Amino acid sequence: MSVQNSPGGFGPAELENADALIALALAEDLGRRGDLTAEATIPADATGSARFVARQPGILAGLPVVALIAGHFGLEQGFVAERADGDPIAPGTLLARVSGPMRAILSMERTALNFLQRLSGVASQTHRFVSAVEGTRAAILDTRKTTPGWRLLEKYAVRCGGGVNHRIGLFDAVLIKDNHLAWLASSGDPIGRSIASARRLAPPGTVVEVEVDTLGQLDRALSCRPDIVLLDNFAIADLAEAVRRRDASAPEVLLEASGGIDLRSVAEVARTGVDRISVGALTHSAPSLDIGLDEEIPSDSGRPN
Repeated sequence: MSVQNSPGGFGPAELENADALIALALAEDLGRRGDLTAEATIPADATGSARFVARQPGILAGLPVVALIAGHFGLEQGFVAERADGDPIAPGTLLARVSGPMRAILSMERTALNFLQRLSGVASQTHRFVSAVEGTRAAILDTRKTTPGWRLLEKYAVRCGGGVNHRIGLFDAVLIKDNHLAWLASSGDPIGRSIASARRLAPPGTVVEVEVDTLGQLDRALSCRPDIVLLDNFAIADLAEAVRRRDASAPEVLLEASGGIDLRSVAEVARTGVDRISVGALTHSAPSLDIGLDEEIPSDSGRPN
């Protein structure tokens, strides 16, 4: 098995996530009986090879997962990656080869393609947003709007596409949102109280971010010096004004824009000078990239016509 290193960093956490998902995927596809079609039509001793080929342009992500799937079918020695995750690909690009028992190759096909198409789709969607803000200071970030169970793999794909991960979950950063502030409103100064509480109670070094809906809330947040202020659904003019106010009073605080931002609007948002733009569509609306598995049939195969 040959898998090239990925710029997205496919590490132990992603490996654990992939192993769990692969087990579920194979259980639902093979059940207790296995691949009835392959067993009924392909001789047990038949061998062959196939090629993973791109049908659409995009950004590749998911080859390490495909390599793991190949291992489940005893094909680890026959899997060879021809490209690396994070690579731009065009229609017809050869992504990987797999060779070995033909039944195994056919049985792994759909599961492997499901992972490869989904993760490449997320990487490609991310790349479109990253390309749209090129030349600005803005980084493109994902959100927690991920497919349940797939979060680490989808966030890996975001990195392959050139994006940046927001917090992984509720456990690794503080993000004080509008509903937190609404509940605290009766106590007075919800922004100030919540930021102070987060600084006091969260583990040392935890990033503290607070969401605001108005420029007035922004002013209060900046005076409390969180690490990041999330500007939710701000108009373009208000985003630019928020940057001006931040630069004047708290230049160390990062500003993040979010809320309904798409490919038509993201460049204009970036030009306001915000540092970060978080986009749920990177994961919740990414279409799968079209990738196929084509069997390689030698001319002297001797198969029946």
